[in-house]
Amino acid sequence: MSNILGKYAAQTYALMRIVAGFLFLWHGTQKLFGFPPSPMQPPPVILYVGGGVELFGGLLVLLGLFTPWAAFICSGEMAFAYWYAHGTHAALPLMNGGELAALNCFVFLCISAHGAGIWSVDAARKGA
Repeated sequence: MSNILGKYAAQTYALMRIVAGFLFLWHGTQKLFGFPPSPMQPPPVILYVGGGVELFGGLLVLLGLFTPWAAFICSGEMAFAYWYAHGTHAALPLMNGGELAALNCFVFLCISAHGAGIWSVDAARKGA
């Protein structure tokens, strides 16, 4: 399988970065602007700080701009979100509803370590 997909590693990584950023920024719009609507109403610090990180961090990761720093901050926010909202309720993410937070944490940590890759503003700024 690696022979078939291996030659597209750079493209699939870029697609993962773009989709992760796109999906993440909508959590920010939900917190900051109420769109799409959510039945939950978190505390104001979660709305404004968390929503800001999600909106602007997701946008920066989507565009591939300052990607390592943006993704690292997004990863940290998701680690905090996991332990703040889920980790104290049960041991396993499947049982405490924290699967999305845990997965986002490690996806953004991976993006932070690997950088933006192709199809990014960071790559265009470097002339790649």
